[in-house]
Amino acid sequence: MKSKTKRFHINEVFYEESQWKLLASLRDTAIEIMEALRELSPLVYGSLARGDVHKNSDIDIVIPYVIPSYLLEIYLSSFTIVERRLTQATPWRLIKGQIDLTDATVTFPLVQPTRVEYEFYRFGGFLTLDHLYENERISGVDKRLVCIEPTEKGHTELSICEREHEIARRLNVSIDIITERVKVLQRRDKVGRTGIFVSKALHPDETFEAVLRDLTSRNTQFRRRGR
Repeated sequence: MKSKTKRFHINEVFYEESQWKLLASLRDTAIEIMEALRELSPLVYGSLARGDVHKNSDIDIVIPYVIPSYLLEIYLSSFTIVERRLTQATPWRLIKGQIDLTDATVTFPLVQPTRVEYEFYRFGGFLTLDHLYENERISGVDKRLVCIEPTEKGHTELSICEREHEIARRLNVSIDIITERVKVLQRRDKVGRTGIFVSKALHPDETFEAVLRDLTSRNTQFRRRGR
């Protein structure tokens, strides 16, 4: 079920043993993939970085800068690639490559991210491979617009609404990413899923860069971020 944003919310959550075991299991899978990508400085972000995982949690790994897609696929050659997809939320948003593995998703930008687009990962919380080895957790905001702050026994929850500047300082991000995410997620609550501008699955013989060039040449809206 899709999570609704929360305007007034303060809570403390204590993890049961099953929660810690699930977190460790998901992180073991992430570590295996990130080890293969070590030279590309991968990040894991979202609930796996914060610790607030559940049985349906995804393993989301990102390469935060533009790289040749063939290089990424070489590093992932020992894993089963289920699908490769090019995505863009709106004509103004980041164009990304997405590689779905059996147990995880690896994304990477196909054009240079803006400062706010890079801060998206810090907003949700991210960790490096070395951080995972140290069993660290980090604060970040979930899709309910609730800031998750790890504690020794679990985490605390605090709605970011009406606390935008405070949360920006806590997470070391600009107020711009806070404002942008509040706007997007609250709009999702009102109109449902906000859709996506481009979501194109690649054929086995296609490269991300070739598909990007083709879409850019044929679609003037896509061209806004495709060059």
